[in-house]
Amino acid sequence: MSFTEAIRTVLNKYADFSGRARRSEYWYWTLAVIVAIVVCLILTAIAHTLGLVLYLLVLLGTLVPGLAVGVRRLHDTGRSGWWILIALVPLVGSIILLVFVCQDSQPGQNQYGPSPKAANA
Repeated sequence: MSFTEAIRTVLNKYADFSGRARRSEYWYWTLAVIVAIVVCLILTAIAHTLGLVLYLLVLLGTLVPGLAVGVRRLHDTGRSGWWILIALVPLVGSIILLVFVCQDSQPGQNQYGPSPKAANA
């Protein structure tokens, strides 16, 4: 999955918490959000009010699709989407969630649907 295809997929499934998401979809989305936040922070240093407003818009605009792609990524590894809440546990939770989203897809079909790897192959 290419960068633009991944971003398009996440935005098309804006609030879709069902199904599965490949690692590339998840990590390309994360990269795009980080780049957008860095651009907003640079704008904040240049034009404080404009940058701050854009920063808040980016955060609010990417919250739901970020949660949705995170849940779909957990589904791809065979875990419930509720595991995303483990990130609320200080330090350890974020490390555990990082390990989960870095793992390879569960092969074949699982309870959350068919493998997106098999669909693209």
